[in-house]
Amino acid sequence: MDNAEIRAQAALFEKLRDEVGRVVVGQEKILDRLLVAIACEGHVLLEGVPGITKTTLVRTLADALGLDFRRVSFTPDLLPSDVTGTQVYNPKDGTFTPKKGPVFANILLADEINRAPAKVQSALLEAMQERQVTIGDDSLALPDPFLVLATQNPIEQEGTYPLPEAQLDRFLFKCLVSFPPRADERRIMERFSRREAPKARAVASAADVEALRSALDAVYLDDKVADYILDVVEATRDPRKAGLDRLAELVDLGASPRASLCLDRASRAHARLRGRAYATPQDVKEIAPDVLRPRILLSYEAEAEGLTPDSFVAQVLSRVAVP
Repeated sequence: MDNAEIRAQAALFEKLRDEVGRVVVGQEKILDRLLVAIACEGHVLLEGVPGITKTTLVRTLADALGLDFRRVSFTPDLLPSDVTGTQVYNPKDGTFTPKKGPVFANILLADEINRAPAKVQSALLEAMQERQVTIGDDSLALPDPFLVLATQNPIEQEGTYPLPEAQLDRFLFKCLVSFPPRADERRIMERFSRREAPKARAVASAADVEALRSALDAVYLDDKVADYILDVVEATRDPRKAGLDRLAELVDLGASPRASLCLDRASRAHARLRGRAYATPQDVKEIAPDVLRPRILLSYEAEAEGLTPDSFVAQVLSRVAVP
């Protein structure tokens, strides 16, 4: 990859940041994670209380990328066909025709994803993993690119269905969206108190997204960095390997091999986001909490002691030797 191409892609990332920033105040880290996910073809779970711009951020990013966007509000009475589509009967010729649902979009916002029952989660899982859906006897490919950006509220748990581990493992990142600082909240008040709210323009296209995805293969990841990724992932399964003997009794399930793949790909994308053609251990350390957070299952004893997936990952990263 030559320097001109690296500079061009870095300029595209910066242009996307600037355009989204015309609408969304703050949340730069979350935006960076979404850009990394788009380059990696990965899905993202955004967790945060209502009213902190999760939906606005996703919609604005879709507008800036020039991609088709759909939103589905997940509720307990939602049916799989409400997401994937259904078959429509044609009385004239006695045949059925597939009618595509909202999942046939480049970016699907699954709002309050944990409010949908198991059948809906299963249908969405096929879309996330296989990038296709089955309607009747037909298997239909989803648009390219296709990403699920899901949200969930960590506070209100009544009427929710916890996401199964198999589905959580399909997300590239689980990002925690927090309240904005006071200065940012003041800017939000000034920007959105007008009747005409700002709207992002399309500054990229699906072709640009494909170019970003293709460029990741050319990002250099040294064998020592690859071994570092494996050391971190293995330490989540057996903390004794990182000298954390006490934590070994508090982990029911560590990260899967998919976590290693996600760390590899996301670290490369994070390097491209920073205008580099090589990934470093620091890229891995910055990305690791969001990759590993949904993939760690702690015991009841860990919860009683106040250990969280974030604090567990932080201890692992502090103890695993950095090359």
